[in-house]
Parts: sequence; C-alpha cells; structure tokens
Amino acid sequence: MTTPIKPKAGFWIIGVIALLWNIMGVFQYLSTTLLKEEMEQALTEEQLALMSGLPSWYTGVFAIAVFSGLLASLLLLMRRKWAVSLFLISMLAVIVQMGYWLFATDAMEVYGTEAVVMPAIVIIVAIFLYFYSKGAAKKTWLR
Repeated sequence: MTTPIKPKAGFWIIGVIALLWNIMGVFQYLSTTLLKEEMEQALTEEQLALMSGLPSWYTGVFAIAVFSGLLASLLLLMRRKWAVSLFLISMLAVIVQMGYWLFATDAMEVYGTEAVVMPAIVIIVAIFLYFYSKGAAKKTWLR
C-alpha cells in the first residue's frame, strides 16, 4: 500500500469546479422535476411535447448522473478513491441520457444546434472528471 501524496493546487481547483458543476446539474434536475409546472410555462408547444414524450427511465438516469456526480465531487475533495467509481457511474449515466436525447428524440428539430452544444459539453466534462479522478488515484492523491 502506498502512502497518499498531497495533491497540487490544480487538484483543489478542479475539485471545486467539479463540485459547482455538479451542484448546477442537481439544480437542473430538481428544476425539471420539482418545478415542472413553472418550467413548462416557459416552453413552446414543440418543446413541451418533446419533454413530455421522454420516458420515465430518462428522469431516473438523469438523477443517477447528477447525484453520483455530486457525491463523486465531494469524495474527490475528501480525497477518497470511491470518487473514481462514482464518476464512472455518472459518466455512463450521462452518456445514456445524452445519447437518448441526441439520437432518439427530435431535439435537433425542436431546439436546433442548441440541442447538441450543452449535451456535448456535459459528456466531455463527465469523461474528463472520470479520467481525472482515475489519474488522481493513480498518483495516490486519493486514499
């Protein structure tokens, strides 16, 4: 067993940004589930039809993605190896969620290129956080 090494400042900066990013994800999830009526008032008929047509499992995958990402971010800041597993779960859930959004819905027709930009960013961030946490564990910054 190797002794954990103290991480550099960049680790803490990335950890805090990851935490803030995932807090925003949780807020987005809660907005779409708890404040559904308020959000629906701001949508066009086409957007409302798209959102209403999403299967129930989609909301569950969304919850898994954001809450495992939030917990992983907290564990990363606590320097715990469990962060790697939770970032993996979050990344896989993000890929399923965003893959469905992009390829199984009419999101491109309804939202235009906006339907691709944010999902692409979310996927890239999820992949980065997983591999970053994996690298942090390899460098023994996590225990």
